[in-house]
Amino acid sequence: MFPALKRSATVRRLTLLTAAGATAVLVTAGPAFAHVEVEAEEARALAENVELTFTAESESATAGITGLRVVLPEGITPADVTFGAGPEGWTFTANDDGYIVKGPAVRAGEDAEHSVVVRQLPDAEELAFKTLQTYSDGRIDRWIELGGSGGDGHGHGHGHEAPVLELRAAEPGAKPVEPSPSDAASASASPTPAPRASEPTASPAAKEADEEDGGLSAGAWTGIGAAVLLVAAGAAYVVRRRAGAGR
Repeated sequence: MFPALKRSATVRRLTLLTAAGATAVLVTAGPAFAHVEVEAEEARALAENVELTFTAESESATAGITGLRVVLPEGITPADVTFGAGPEGWTFTANDDGYIVKGPAVRAGEDAEHSVVVRQLPDAEELAFKTLQTYSDGRIDRWIELGGSGGDGHGHGHGHEAPVLELRAAEPGAKPVEPSPSDAASASASPTPAPRASEPTASPAAKEADEEDGGLSAGAWTGIGAAVLLVAAGAAYVVRRRAGAGR
């Protein structure tokens, strides 16, 4: 009888361990498969008019992808990028450090693919495109980690590696092209005009004093001092009254 009980207990333990292991695999493996990829047929340094295709894989079975914000790597400016194609109804907008593509949500659980054309790829070995992926329920997946720099490779908002495009060496004789017209215009733009006379700015000394004083004006400090004096006077009056009553 005792051997039978031992065998039964052993079977139960093995069953529990197997179930726990299977659950752990499902939990960790599911989100880890999803990510954002970037690829190009002519992935070569200094190549011109290169089409990059981004595939954003879905991590949600209930909400559709509604947009991507892509941060461009060093050597590519927003003016160097033009929209190629994307999900139906999606639009392209350039911003200070990259671009945004967004539009109606794709079907829940489906990937979102879009392409852009880059005027010229920089002279580099690889390019990382940090990407924020937004869903119709407000969820945001941040694919921004570089070179496995953090996280455990899965989980919402943690350990999401940025899509990376590896480049082959440049063709012999390839050279950087001239800056795009908008970049040249930005570089030659006039400096910001000085403040008008009606908008005086505080001197460095005054700014420093404000920082040390917590930004309070002289009038405010005078009011605080008067309040402290009133409290002290009231306390002294109460002490004198109590002393007189105890005699």
